[in-house]
This record gives sequence, structure tokens and C-alpha cells, in this order.
Amino acid sequence: MGRAVQWWDEKQIPLYVAAIAAGAVLGLAAPGLALTLERSINPVLALLLFATFLGVPLIEVGRAFRNVRFLATVLVANFVVVPAIVYGLSRFVADDRGLLLGVLLVLLTPCIDYVIVFTGLAGGARARLLAAAPLLMVAQILLLPGYLYLFAGGDVLAVVDIAPFVEAFLVLIVLPLAAAAAVQALARRHRAGQVTETVMAGAMVPLMMATLAVVIASQIAAVGDRVTELVRVVPLYVAFVVLAVAVGLLAGWLTRLDVPATRAVMFATATRNSLVVLPLALALPASLAIAPLAVVTQTLVELVAMVVLVRLVPRLTPTRHPTPTVLTGEP
Repeated sequence: MGRAVQWWDEKQIPLYVAAIAAGAVLGLAAPGLALTLERSINPVLALLLFATFLGVPLIEVGRAFRNVRFLATVLVANFVVVPAIVYGLSRFVADDRGLLLGVLLVLLTPCIDYVIVFTGLAGGARARLLAAAPLLMVAQILLLPGYLYLFAGGDVLAVVDIAPFVEAFLVLIVLPLAAAAAVQALARRHRAGQVTETVMAGAMVPLMMATLAVVIASQIAAVGDRVTELVRVVPLYVAFVVLAVAVGLLAGWLTRLDVPATRAVMFATATRNSLVVLPLALALPASLAIAPLAVVTQTLVELVAMVVLVRLVPRLTPTRHPTPTVLTGEP
């Protein structure tokens, strides 16, 4: 078992690419499984996050919550700078109400779940980002209606339900975190808790592969049916990742964060809450049916981007603190 864990830890990136490819093949070959697979997303993701939280001593999370400079940097980057970028990008689809809403819903909401996993893979400060998750969730619940009103018009508020945000926060953050805390407490006294910690730590790569495969397989067929319309948003999502990573890098430099914290800010600005906002998009009227597909398209683009960023972000943030010249590509 130890050799297997060591092998897949060393081969993480190829394995994640293989999981994405396998999910695409399964989703296209058996589109009838889409609904079943979609229902399994939250359980698989919750298990992945349980394993992630289990590997983060909760005492570190408590300390990270007191890191005001990091928390302020993440909040300003996501809710001041990123909305300006999103507004500019969304103008390219402003003529299509469904695409516009899909783009706004997904790009205005920072990720609070698997971003913690990818941050850890890239050597980022995952404990600090975990501490920021409740703030990110509350802030997006409060601010999303206002941004939608400004960017899409007041009538949009009548068709958007915020309830899925609360449900996702409970299922994907509160429950896995509580379970991880219970196991950590058990591990201090009983071998069963220690064994659970060891098993879940070794299962991180397979769980991430399962999450990637399930998400891709459950959504790719629906996207393929309207690909000629959705192709318009792909360049916007790619541009968003590039710009958001640059914003995170610059924000970390301006606030003089250490390298792990800077990497965490870069991932926090680049990853979006697609799996959480998807129920909101699915609840929109039938006339806006392309909105959830626009959200799903962002998920597909982002998952590929995250696999790339796991390798790229450490190169952009070497052990010495990054300088602004990195942004321009100068040596």
C-alpha cells in the first residue's frame, strides 16, 4: 500500500489528466448516466474535503484566522478587483441574457471547496485559505445580488435563489470540517483515529481523480449539445484565469505576503464556486437554460487550468518573494 501511495503521489498531474480524459469519454459514451453522476458530485467532493481537512491541524486554522493581512488581501482581490475584471469580460456576451447570467454567476463567486486541495498541491497555505472560506462564502452571499443588479439589471434578482449557497456551505465545509475535527480528537487517544488519518491521507490522489472524473462525466454531454453557443465563453474563462492569477500574484507582492500565502491568494482569485452556483443556474427559467451550461463550461475550463497551475504557480512564486517583473515575462 505504501508503494502505491508513493507512486500516485509522484504521478499526480498525469493521473489527474487521465481522470479528466476518462470522465470525458464516459460522459460522451453514456450520456444517460449524467443525472446519476451529477448526484454523486457532492458526496465525492465532501469526502475529498474531509481528507483535506483531516490533513490540516485545526490549531493551524485557528492561527490562520487571526492573519488579518492575508484575509484582507483575499477579500479585496475577490470582491473589489475581480468584479471589475468580470464586468469587462461579461460585456462580450451581454447580448445573450442566458450566457451573461451564467458568466456572472460563476465568475463573481470565489471557490470555497476544492481550491483548498489545489492550493495544498502547489505548496500554498491551505490552512489560511480554509480559515478564509467562511468569510468568502458570507461575502459572496451578501454581495452577489448587488453585483448582479449592477451588471445585469434589477430584474435578474427575481429569478435567483441564494438558498443553494447555504446548503453547499453546510454539506461541503461544515460537515467535513466537523468530521475531521472529531477524527483528529479521536486520534489523540485511540489508534482508530490514527489509522483513519493515515488512510485518508493516502487516498487524496484517488479522491481527487474521482472528483475530476465525476464532474466531467456528468456535464460534458450537456455542454456538447450546445457547444456552438458555448464556445463564445471559453476564451473569456481562459482570460479570466490568466488575469486572476496575475491579480493574486500582484496582490501577494503588494501586501508582502510570504510565498505560501501568495500562492493561496493566486488560487483563491483564479478558482470559482461553479459546483455551488450550478443549482442557482439550474433553477433559472427555461428561457435561460443555457446559463447552467455556461457555468458547467467554466468548470471544465477551470479543472484543466488547475492541473496546469499546480505546476505553474510554484514556478511563478519561487522561494524568494515574487517581483512585478514576473508578470511581464521579463527575466
